[in-house]
Amino acid sequence: MLKFLNKPYPFNDDLKHNTKVIFFISVGVFAFLFLFQPLQIDALASKEKYILVIGLGVITFLSLSLNLLILPSLFPKVFHGSSWNVKKEIFWDIWILFTVSVGYFLYYKTLGIMEFKFAMILKLILIAIVPISVLITFNRNRLLRSHLKSANELNQKLQENKSIPDRLVHFISDYQKDNLSLKVSLILFVRSANNYIEIFWKEGQEIKSQMVRYSLTKAEELLKDYKFVFKCHRSYLTNINMIDKIEGSSQGYRLYFEKIDFPIPVSKNYAHRLKELI
Repeated sequence: MLKFLNKPYPFNDDLKHNTKVIFFISVGVFAFLFLFQPLQIDALASKEKYILVIGLGVITFLSLSLNLLILPSLFPKVFHGSSWNVKKEIFWDIWILFTVSVGYFLYYKTLGIMEFKFAMILKLILIAIVPISVLITFNRNRLLRSHLKSANELNQKLQENKSIPDRLVHFISDYQKDNLSLKVSLILFVRSANNYIEIFWKEGQEIKSQMVRYSLTKAEELLKDYKFVFKCHRSYLTNINMIDKIEGSSQGYRLYFEKIDFPIPVSKNYAHRLKELI
């Protein structure tokens, strides 16, 4: 069980997507509360009922905005996808439910319309733990199967579509001391390193690398005419013809290169483009 809880789980850091999710959940909560009238809402007069339901919908919106938009933006390291796992996702969802419930509790207290006992918050959380855990497990397995299947298809196409032009490119350093010229076909990938980029390339049977005082944006512009050079992450440009294999996990795709002992991540925003290119 502990092993499963420590397995990676994709944290959704797409703020645009989360904004849509927050809006639709808030509207859904409003509709649910108005139609089914739980939490003793049906005992209220019409005017009080409208005030309460609208307020609860607003509280849901504000709580979700805090947890899904503001906190991930303020603390990106805490919510980094590479360190997120099933256990964190379960506790995170319970925390979101807790903040929403506390908001409801305080709103009931403020209005003074009716009694809303704090024990109801604990009851809501305890009731929700089981479905939240089941949903997370199901979603993780669904993503894992989907990405594994897609990665296998990409690997097959990768071998079929390799086509390597043989041209020379020149990385002219801002310092004029560490310039680098090499055939674009030999580049494995380029990664950002603060004010430098580190270029990895194949020379015979060896893999070599060099730091150049050059921005990744400039490198992307230099290589823009070579469609097989693909920006897969904000910190990486990769040569898809040099990819050894692609692996899929619940967090997405990882690119592997021969004789490189670490994988290259593919950001969620670039996954579709990778499929198109291959």
